Amino acid sequence: MTPETFWKMVQVVRNAKHGSRGSRSKLTIPDQILMTLEYLREYRTLFHIGKNWGVHESTVQRTVKRIEDSLINSQEFSLPGKKELRKQNTEIEGAIIDVSETEIERPKKNRSHTIVESRSVTLSKLNC
Repeated sequence: MTPETFWKMVQVVRNAKHGSRGSRSKLTIPDQILMTLEYLREYRTLFHIGKNWGVHESTVQRTVKRIEDSLINSQEFSLPGKKELRKQNTEIEGAIIDVSETEIERPKKNRSHTIVESRSVTLSKLNC
């Protein structure tokens, strides 16, 4: 992203209407946009981003949602829709997919760790 695009985002968010309830944010608008871009780009958890910026994860979630909504509503940073892309008559030569695969550790099933219960319990044994 170029610095011009970033500062254009800052201007859009500053000019967007926001509610006036609540206390002021601890982070400046450029910091809020940078935090949102970190979330979208790095796929980190809200908890870890909050720890880096010194805010709670719920604050990160609210900030990301508010910044995204402001940028989407401005329609200056939106991607073209499917119909617009089809009109351009361009062919897609390839697709890049970012996928990470993580193996999930599950307990192994074996008889040595299983407790076998006797199924032949009679009423006479229970009444003893």
